[in-house]
Amino acid sequence: MKCLMVRQPWASQIANGSKTVEIRSWHYAHRGDLLIGASKNMAGQRRADGTPYPSGMAIAHVKLVDCVPFNAKQHGKAAGCDRDTAQDCEDSGDWAWILADARAIEPFPVKGQVKPFEVDYDERGRMQYAPTESPRRGVLHTPSLVTPTNLVNVTYAQTSASINTNPQGMRDMQARAFAARDAQYLLLKAPPASGKSRALMFLGLDKLYNQGVKKVIVAVPERSIGSSFSSTKLSEHGFFADWELNDDYNLCTPGGETSKVKAFQQFLDDKAATLLICTHATLRFAFEGLETSRLNNTLLAIDEFHHVSADVDNRLGEVLRAIMNTTTAHIIAMTGSYFRGDSVPVLQPDDEARFTKVTYNYYEQLNGYTHLKTLGIGYHFYQGRYLTAIGEILDTDKKTILHIPNVNAGESTKDKRNEVDRILDIIGRVTHQDATTGVIFVERTDGKIIKVADLVNDTPKDRDKIVAYLRDINSAADMDLIIALGMAKEGFDWPFCEHALTVGYRGSLTEIIQIIGRATRDSQGKPHAQFTNLIAQPDAADAQVKLSVNNMLKAITASLLMEQVLAPNFTFKTKRFDDEEDTPPGTIKIRGFKEPSSRRVKDIVESDLNDLKAAILQDSTLLKVLPGEFVEPEVINKVLIPKVIRLKYPDLTDAQVEEVRQHVVADSAIKNGEIKTVGDKQFVRMAGKFVNIEELHIDLIDRINPFQKAFEVLSKSVTSKLLKVIQETIDAGRIAMTDEEAVILYRDKIGVFLKTHGREPAINAPDPLEKRMAEALVYLRNKRRQQQAAATPATETPA
Repeated sequence: MKCLMVRQPWASQIANGSKTVEIRSWHYAHRGDLLIGASKNMAGQRRADGTPYPSGMAIAHVKLVDCVPFNAKQHGKAAGCDRDTAQDCEDSGDWAWILADARAIEPFPVKGQVKPFEVDYDERGRMQYAPTESPRRGVLHTPSLVTPTNLVNVTYAQTSASINTNPQGMRDMQARAFAARDAQYLLLKAPPASGKSRALMFLGLDKLYNQGVKKVIVAVPERSIGSSFSSTKLSEHGFFADWELNDDYNLCTPGGETSKVKAFQQFLDDKAATLLICTHATLRFAFEGLETSRLNNTLLAIDEFHHVSADVDNRLGEVLRAIMNTTTAHIIAMTGSYFRGDSVPVLQPDDEARFTKVTYNYYEQLNGYTHLKTLGIGYHFYQGRYLTAIGEILDTDKKTILHIPNVNAGESTKDKRNEVDRILDIIGRVTHQDATTGVIFVERTDGKIIKVADLVNDTPKDRDKIVAYLRDINSAADMDLIIALGMAKEGFDWPFCEHALTVGYRGSLTEIIQIIGRATRDSQGKPHAQFTNLIAQPDAADAQVKLSVNNMLKAITASLLMEQVLAPNFTFKTKRFDDEEDTPPGTIKIRGFKEPSSRRVKDIVESDLNDLKAAILQDSTLLKVLPGEFVEPEVINKVLIPKVIRLKYPDLTDAQVEEVRQHVVADSAIKNGEIKTVGDKQFVRMAGKFVNIEELHIDLIDRINPFQKAFEVLSKSVTSKLLKVIQETIDAGRIAMTDEEAVILYRDKIGVFLKTHGREPAINAPDPLEKRMAEALVYLRNKRRQQQAAATPATETPA
């Protein structure tokens, strides 16, 4: 159970129920049971009868029911504060920890820590064993772990539908892809662990045996992923043929590209050879000296298709376009995330239109698992260096992949190997490293041995050993923690992974989805998967405050997108006044709603909605209004979102843009809301209140800020002072003002306003002069930060 240390006499006041609010400068996400310990700090305090208060002891059991920004009037008395102290706490942006059901317990010794920490205390009110002793080693492992703030929490039905197989040995997604096997160009969008590699085997063999294709070439982004396409006995599970790969044509092996290009050419010449596996790089190099006609009647399968780009400088995209335009080759493109994250499309609209799309979404995949029940996606803010926060968030009792920041990122210390060493020291004491496998053994303070894989070490001999070991593990006991930098993302398979912990904002939404996918495998004994982004908390005095704010907002934006991706899909229909038909499950009828009037709009709605949302959430203008509680929702929904739609789909008419817009806004609002069923009616929570789904109208939905939930979570996760810094940083980018105007307003107006009203002018004030004075303050503070940044030599390169 978690234990919070409190000084006396306040700890005893909590124990007897007279103090029901505890004040802290930081937010805490835990809810439920909490022990109260009496700190040794200020020991010697005495009661009215002269007896000393207990210290260094756990003395009470309470329920922590909420953690909210401290309000002097609401919480002051319950916290035992006088009026001035309470107001100071509110002004400082402190947090009120709301306590209930306090009961005194028999005191026992605890060694205090600043933040809540674990002690082994059972519900009957006694210790399982002393908190400073272990029955085996003499020291108890009591990490002070912090629960991440989750923006997304999803619960799944565990139907087993996505992992059950049909008589041909195909999973649900694979059967769906196989149904489209006659398409010359096939785009398969399916999440990690859905079985895309085996789906390709089924499709490739059918094309070889039944469609006149002579050869199959599979291109993967990196060598380690090539093992996913090794020889497989499909006939043992009911399919008509086996996937048999000749080792001579497995080019995902060590060695230079020159020899691999020769092997690629030899494969094309070898009439008996049918299957080849290579990397994207080998495909690019081989294509340079190749007559394109030699690829006629071949199938080219590109794994992790988001590596392709419509950018003219993207060589893989150039190869793809040349093959499509000059050969009879078939193409199968596979990806877990079609959006790239850099605002450049994977394919131009006319090229994309030539592909038959098969989509299997995240919700279908995870809802159809057997073991995984819940998924959380959130973040944890830290101050200073990220290494100081690792001990707060890294739970070594959970199977974890820890991605440290790139050496060029602002979060990095620029010494990646030292960072790994520091992380190992945080866990415990390194006992040895296995010479054969490369596994590092670390002994925790409670004696538990943690097995660690270091993928940051880029020495080829060392990395190959540990990669080979990871490829062959088949038990949860074989590995506890993987520390990585650029590896263990797309295509990496460790089903036992429970927690993907990533340091620093990742600029690519694709990368985030790939990392999350490492933890969303179904595995026995794994009911919950968690993704946590460790993000630097902005500091108003820091010259990099703008970068920190942008990173924070982008991290929350990524969580918003994942909420959309992970939620079940809805079908939207127009509700008419004379409509008396029953509404089928998964369908929501909305008055005034415009349904797709063309095949083009229908395709976008059915296949591209999440990709479009990714483009919307990456738009720089929209990003600035993310926490903007004063921005009119209709401006976001009717002005900003349509602009992004027009940029992404320039071929759409105004009427078609409106149809797509309504689908985006309605889908976002419903998925961000909370749906409840009362009797035979369903209600959805919008703008803080529940609305009967039967009474939904598009005008009502347009009055809802689709990003409001992010603002609410953000406001609960940071102090009011930090929230103000975030808002000012965003506002500074929108304010047009000269130095002269700002100085005049500060000298002649703002001082008088402060004396008259006892507060700063408000930027959302209806009075134009007050609003302009507030803008002047924001402008001047931002100017001061810029001057400080210019005066301080840069020591870090922003991510």
